[in-house]
Amino acid sequence: MGVAGPPGPVMDRDEVDRALARLGAEHEAIETSLLALQDHAGRRLLEGAQLTGTTRERWSSAEQAITLLWTYFDAYAAALRTAREVRSRRRWPNRDDLVELTDLLRGESVTVAPGASTGGGSPSITGPAKLSERFTLAALVERMNELYASSLDMVVAADVVWSALPARIDLLAAELGRTRQLAHSVGVRPGEHPAGDDLEQITGALTRLREQVVSDPLAYWQRAHGSSAPGGGRPDTTAYDREARALEDVRREIEAVLTVRQDAEARLGRLRDVLSRADRTLAEARSARGEVLAKIAASEVPAVSGPPTALQEQLAAAADYRRHGQWHRLSPLLESLESKAEDELLRARESLTAVTAPLAVRAELRGRLDAYKAKVARLGFAEDPFLVERYDAARRMLWSAPCDLRVAEEAVLRYQRAAADVLAAPTEQRGES
Repeated sequence: MGVAGPPGPVMDRDEVDRALARLGAEHEAIETSLLALQDHAGRRLLEGAQLTGTTRERWSSAEQAITLLWTYFDAYAAALRTAREVRSRRRWPNRDDLVELTDLLRGESVTVAPGASTGGGSPSITGPAKLSERFTLAALVERMNELYASSLDMVVAADVVWSALPARIDLLAAELGRTRQLAHSVGVRPGEHPAGDDLEQITGALTRLREQVVSDPLAYWQRAHGSSAPGGGRPDTTAYDREARALEDVRREIEAVLTVRQDAEARLGRLRDVLSRADRTLAEARSARGEVLAKIAASEVPAVSGPPTALQEQLAAAADYRRHGQWHRLSPLLESLESKAEDELLRARESLTAVTAPLAVRAELRGRLDAYKAKVARLGFAEDPFLVERYDAARRMLWSAPCDLRVAEEAVLRYQRAAADVLAAPTEQRGES
């Protein structure tokens, strides 16, 4: 939509003709714009919708603005028609004609009927009510541009939201329906599983969101910062995105339950194996403890606990869930059992290590004693009476039952020191010679 030229002195014939041509082009452009607005899909939807909130308030003002636009346009067309009639009186207009045309084309020649310029007294459009209002053609075009831009902005914004969000909500609702069916197939239902409760919450939220978008689309419109073009902005998808993320979280959880259904038997088998290994390790620890108590004296040997019956009971419950297809109950139980079973196996191994520690100490002392004996024999002192005596004393302690590890370790150290002294003596004698 264009803007007429500014007022000025008396126009000549060429200026008048150019102004009329420009005003005629503007008339056609304005009419085309108004007809397009009248036929806009968004405007038709707004007329037939049950609106609420922000959209209802803005559409009430926009309807008055559109009505006022046509009133202004009719006044503009009438003024242009009058100017054309004056110009058509003679081929070469005289000065009186030119003065009249200048006043028509540049002066405040357009009078809007009482009440029309206020849109029925609504101050939101043109201010307080007036008896009548006069415009130049340029000012009238500027006023129409303002009303057209604000009306089109409102219509386009509503239409964009209606074109985008309800369709996306419907697609998400369809995905929600498929997810709910899948959830029911694995026993995920409201009141029985948190994911079932989440699905109910998402269903209610999407239903409310769609109703609100349809009745108040402008509540879900974000205007682009710095944009003055009609419809400059985008739909606000914050609420939609939140529910889409929630549905995705539920879908992943249900897929995890489905995975449990597919590999439940294998996981139960691995659990049985881990717990069986833990039981065997504890049995070995109990047997080793009896051996340690019989063979090692003056040593604290920790007690060995029995296998945890709670884990076996939970394992039996997991197998029962699998038999009855209660996958939503089996999923968290399997995860808990897998962690506890690994902890139990680790505890059993640590118990065996703690129980057999004295035997390991005795084995280390025996190995150390034999290693020194071999070294002494290699250097030709195997028959040394002093070393033989010390070796036999240490060996009797290490191979007797029960073995006092503290005393046996001191005997091994005495043999080590004696061997070191004997082995060092020839070197010192060579040094003295």
